Amino acid sequence: MATQMFEGRGHAAVYQKYRFAPGKELQQTILSYLREKKAIPAELAVDVGCGSGQGTHFLGEHFKKVVGTDISEAQIQEAKDTPCMPNISYLVCPAEELPFQDTSVDVLTSFTAAHWFDLEKFMKEVERVLKPGGCVTISTYTVDMSLRYGDCSEKLTKIFRECWDTILKYSHNRLKYVLENYKEIFEALPFPDKKRITDIYDQIPMTIEGVVGYMESASPYQTFLKNDPKTARTLLQETEKRMLETMGVSSCETPVEFWVRHICVLGCK
Repeated sequence: MATQMFEGRGHAAVYQKYRFAPGKELQQTILSYLREKKAIPAELAVDVGCGSGQGTHFLGEHFKKVVGTDISEAQIQEAKDTPCMPNISYLVCPAEELPFQDTSVDVLTSFTAAHWFDLEKFMKEVERVLKPGGCVTISTYTVDMSLRYGDCSEKLTKIFRECWDTILKYSHNRLKYVLENYKEIFEALPFPDKKRITDIYDQIPMTIEGVVGYMESASPYQTFLKNDPKTARTLLQETEKRMLETMGVSSCETPVEFWVRHICVLGCK
């Protein structure tokens, strides 16, 4: 069974506000592969584990019809409440039980979600719903993140990572799939025509509030918050304060460069 970590309405709201869309380099990696495999243009793309729809919106620009699916009703409600293109719709369902007919889907994607799925069951669904020649792209950003701002980038990244390392102590064991660069997910993909790219770097436009909000949206932080609310909240408050002092600014709306590394598993049926 899939692991459910993003169910609460409060968590879903934070997720919608602070999670970022796929970066330009990741988008180009995916689009280049789909063009190479002649999967664009296509009728139907399905985004599995879509959360509040950040990746689904990207797909909406390139496919005639896009359906985002997620097991969390709260996440899907956030997605539905966010303005989007008219060709995008959303469904509540498990990744392991997709409500699509056999060989009906042109492209299936999953952004920063597949490590929560029951891999064996999910891969059977991928194989079932994809058309012959259909493509799958499964990606995630990793815990390798850094901040850049003027001449204090190194100090800023150090402050971020100290906070992030504390939060990651509360990680679910499924984070192992991310730490292993989706190797197990790549090996589980049932198509011989597949590849895995582990060095996609993206600069995500952020503010200090956005960086702190991203950490708040992470599932390990939500676990930390349930276990020790006071310490968890204090950690983020102190981290934001230290960042602002290091940058020599007072506004948490100050923009910074947030660099992330993506992994992408690509396959063609």
